[in-house]
Amino acid sequence: MAKNLVIVESPAKAKTINKYLGSDYTVLASIGHIKDLPAKDLGVDVDNNFEPSYEVIPDTKKRNNKKIVSELKKAAKASESIFLAADPDREGEAICQHLAEEIVPKKGGQQVFRVMFNEITKIAIQDAFKEPKQINRNLVDAQQARRVLDRLVGYKVSPILWKTIGGRLSAGRVQTVAVRMVVEREREIEAFIKTEYWSIVANLAGALPPKFDSKLFRIDDKTVKSGKFDEDVKPTEYHIKDAADAESITAEARGSEFKVQSVATKKRKQNPTPPFITSKLQQDAARKLSFSAKKTMSTAQRLYEGIEVGSEGMVGLITYMRTDSIRVSDAALENARGYIGSQFGEQYLPGKPNIYRSKKGAQDAHEAIRPTDVNRTPESLAGLLGNDELRLYRLIWQRFVASQMMPALFDQTTIDITAGRFLFRATGSVQKFDGFLKVYQEAKEERPADGEEDDEERNLPLVKEGDVLTLNEINPEQHFTQPPPRYSEATLVKALEEKGIGRPSTYAAIMTTIQDREYVEKIEGRFHPTPLGTT
Repeated sequence: MAKNLVIVESPAKAKTINKYLGSDYTVLASIGHIKDLPAKDLGVDVDNNFEPSYEVIPDTKKRNNKKIVSELKKAAKASESIFLAADPDREGEAICQHLAEEIVPKKGGQQVFRVMFNEITKIAIQDAFKEPKQINRNLVDAQQARRVLDRLVGYKVSPILWKTIGGRLSAGRVQTVAVRMVVEREREIEAFIKTEYWSIVANLAGALPPKFDSKLFRIDDKTVKSGKFDEDVKPTEYHIKDAADAESITAEARGSEFKVQSVATKKRKQNPTPPFITSKLQQDAARKLSFSAKKTMSTAQRLYEGIEVGSEGMVGLITYMRTDSIRVSDAALENARGYIGSQFGEQYLPGKPNIYRSKKGAQDAHEAIRPTDVNRTPESLAGLLGNDELRLYRLIWQRFVASQMMPALFDQTTIDITAGRFLFRATGSVQKFDGFLKVYQEAKEERPADGEEDDEERNLPLVKEGDVLTLNEINPEQHFTQPPPRYSEATLVKALEEKGIGRPSTYAAIMTTIQDREYVEKIEGRFHPTPLGTT
């Protein structure tokens, strides 16, 4: 046995780290937590300052915990120094505390250190071992406080559910709120009364191509209502509410001369988005890859802990994936900027790094989620990674590289056209420089609330004020206001995050639990509450 023992959570992580440490180190895995609150008792002394009572997790069919603890104790006894290297967050700190309590000999004289790293690379590992630290008791207390709260809520409320509804149901601080949000959204949908409205679209042509569509925007001095609205019409608004009104307006406009009143063109800049935090990764992976939050996190865990990459062996490909920070190290910024300049040209590289600020309340304990080396491109890993790993790695890689590129530039044009007492409007946008869009485009949030098409990318002809346009056709189009959409995993995670509910480490588990407990079901990617969930 080597004189130094290193303990991490997983065998994959142990294998990756082991190649960066010399023969003086033995790296073993605890396979996650070794202690927890008892499964069959409250485990919290509410009369003694809510003191928790932890025990070694009993053996199960899938896990021989007694054997794991015994082997770790044996290795610890034979070592001179013990390095606890669980993940760099509250859960990891609690794992380290329990390992220190349970496997370190009481009178052995071994030194116990805490080592933390945001990425599993040679430099990060060696730097962490050069400056080992002590267990952060504040982080341990924070984790235990959350664990006690979860236990108190679940242990006290769940039996009430068993008695009133039946079955082995559970309640929890975050899962209960998540179910409530799904149920409340369903009630909003059921109570929604759709409103009919019409739009009038004229297809026009100038002296030069292309033909283009313009939409009725104003009648006299009143703006035409469209999209999401209630039935109350303001004095400054006009609601085309039925076919008869729409046909009357269409007929009147058809007999009018269509003349350009004004042409306004302005420059629009679209800035890149910051690199991923956990919740944003889950949302984008859901929209772009159709990954569940659970699948996203398990795949990211493998990329972080290490994957066999040809002759390189086990390589940690991304930084730690549970984070609420968009901060990036100087070395990583330099790495990205060097790649962008060499691969895309200086015109894609800002004069100085793009710096993003984490939102208020973020723990900011770790960097954003990024590749450990941008020169390890997705293309270079094709054939070495599984399909899921490659797709998620590509998403993370693209988002990070794009975050350090120049903005995209557009010319946005608005053409106002008069036709008697009517004002039609056409808008369009032409990309002048792709910038960061060369690498990455953010997934769209939802469909438009009114079901109407987005015309941002429409190409418009060159026209000027006073030009008379040719009317090719003009038609009324019927629409109905839409109820709020049901939550998908992406939008439910976003809503929880916006309300300050849950943490990066909990979202995936919550999405899984509310489905496993059959409080909600997913139909065509959207959450519907079950009868049990609405009870």
